[in-house]
Amino acid sequence: MNQLALLIVCFVMGLLLKKIDKFPSNTPQTLNAFIINICLPAMVFRYLPKVHWNASIVYPVLVSWIVFGAGWIFFRVIGKQFSLSHNTIGCLILTAALGNTSFVGFPMIEAFYGREGLPIGMLVDQVGTFLVVSTIGILTAVKYSSGSMSILEVVKRVAFFPSTIAMMILFAMSRFHWDQPEGFNFVVERLSDILTPLALVSVGFQLGFGSLTRYLGSLTLGLTYKLFLAPGLLSLLYVYLLRTHGLTTQVSIFEAAMPPMITGGILAIEHNLEPDLAALMLGIGIPLSFVTLPFWAHLLERIA
Repeated sequence: MNQLALLIVCFVMGLLLKKIDKFPSNTPQTLNAFIINICLPAMVFRYLPKVHWNASIVYPVLVSWIVFGAGWIFFRVIGKQFSLSHNTIGCLILTAALGNTSFVGFPMIEAFYGREGLPIGMLVDQVGTFLVVSTIGILTAVKYSSGSMSILEVVKRVAFFPSTIAMMILFAMSRFHWDQPEGFNFVVERLSDILTPLALVSVGFQLGFGSLTRYLGSLTLGLTYKLFLAPGLLSLLYVYLLRTHGLTTQVSIFEAAMPPMITGGILAIEHNLEPDLAALMLGIGIPLSFVTLPFWAHLLERIA
């Protein structure tokens, strides 16, 4: 649980730094720029080369794509029904349709399923969540923040996004059978390690409960989907329709129950998609998941 302790400390640190007024008001923007331009590409080089592509990864890998796709439809439809703003819908898609499948996911998997569950969680995270946020996640952020941009402009922004460039470089390296030098691996590991601590400091710095009343409806809608409807959908699909059971099924659905993804929240904040709502989704969703995740672990043990 050391990772969870670090998560809490960094979040509280962000809250305190804002209170003591020792850091400039643009601190979150500076941290977010470093995360997006340095830490995210480092994660691409660190994790994607380790993925072994075969048929056994299908169910874990599909988790994040299903949750994001269903969330995109859900918030588009519900958003129109409740007359939510364009920016609010984009923010909810990026925060509630993407899960924190690594930093919260890995320690929670180890706590409830043991170390044998971690490889399954890594597949959900690395080939699922990380690829989703690096592709259609970025596309969603661009679409909802830009509105009237042409298709060519959207494609250019996605193509030149730092993590997209990193993936293209990685693909070229694999085609020419170039291995990453050991020193390079060391650097990207250290840079990717600091993504979540920096992101949580940034979120804590921006979190203001003064906006809670204003966003209470949207916040409730987003957390209901992320913490209950998304894992419920995966349970229905995997257990009752596809008739899959066992550890792979349990861990895959358990990952769908994780709180909002920090990187998704940072994308929403960086693209000015209701930054206060994005901070609330993370700041309230992550602690709340410490209550909802044991519920899902107990339920999955009985049904899957």
